[in-house]
Amino acid sequence: MATAMASAAERAVLEEEFKWLLQEEVHAVLKQLQDILKVDAPALTMSSLGQEASHRFALPTSGSGGAIQQENFVLSTSGTDQVKGVLTLQGDALCQADINLKMPRNNQLLHFAFREDKQWKLQQVQDARNHVNQAIYLLMNRDAKYQFKTGSEVLKLMDAVMLQLSRARNRLTTPAILTLPEIASSGLTKMFTPALPPDVLVNFYINLNKLCLTVYQLHVLQPSTTKNFKPAGGSILHNPGAMFEFGNQRYEVSHVHKVECVVPWLNDALVFFTVSLQLCQQLKDKISVFSSYWNYRPY
Repeated sequence: MATAMASAAERAVLEEEFKWLLQEEVHAVLKQLQDILKVDAPALTMSSLGQEASHRFALPTSGSGGAIQQENFVLSTSGTDQVKGVLTLQGDALCQADINLKMPRNNQLLHFAFREDKQWKLQQVQDARNHVNQAIYLLMNRDAKYQFKTGSEVLKLMDAVMLQLSRARNRLTTPAILTLPEIASSGLTKMFTPALPPDVLVNFYINLNKLCLTVYQLHVLQPSTTKNFKPAGGSILHNPGAMFEFGNQRYEVSHVHKVECVVPWLNDALVFFTVSLQLCQQLKDKISVFSSYWNYRPY
């Protein structure tokens, strides 16, 4: 009898704690997530996570202030001085690229830059921001007045939010895999003045907190060549010797130069994603603890 009464009392305490979790703590976590992700977050207090990153990943709002300022970054690498340059970023747009390329065959110095009327949108940043906006949309659909009734409902929401945040992070950590013909036919090749020579290809991409530029120097394969032509497949970075066909002409990559610059707000964004995913997982763990004790089953 006493054991039964104790079990009933214990269950009543657990029920009250779980009710408080659903009605209070869940909404506190949802608000915290919104404060981290939204551009106008008034409660964003982590000094290392400044507004710079959120300006690029949240929906624009009336409280987001003026236009994003331009930022200049110097391209560098520890392995070569064949390529040097300065990139100008404005939000998710590469609005200027000033590049010097030293040709290895004759040490000729080539200089090319973006045309004044051109900008190159960084698709990885745009995709990441779109996924973050989807996460914000999911969170805002469950405002403070919404009453969660079951743990499974919370878990379902957290899974959906975590999916969008994971996809956003993956867009910054996993550059697109492209074939050399895809790079050759990219609109990026038409951005420069003077025009790129036909034996040079360029590609910009983001890898973690770095903006990378790869320059490919090409060698035309003559019809009389004895080399076995084998087109290269898709890759983030192609190696010397890679072959491809474009415009009825066959080419071989003779030299590859990769330079990069660290973009601080990309690092901030990656921290945003890590912190947000940890908050989601911690809330899921709390829900799961209750489900292991009694019949408020999440599934």
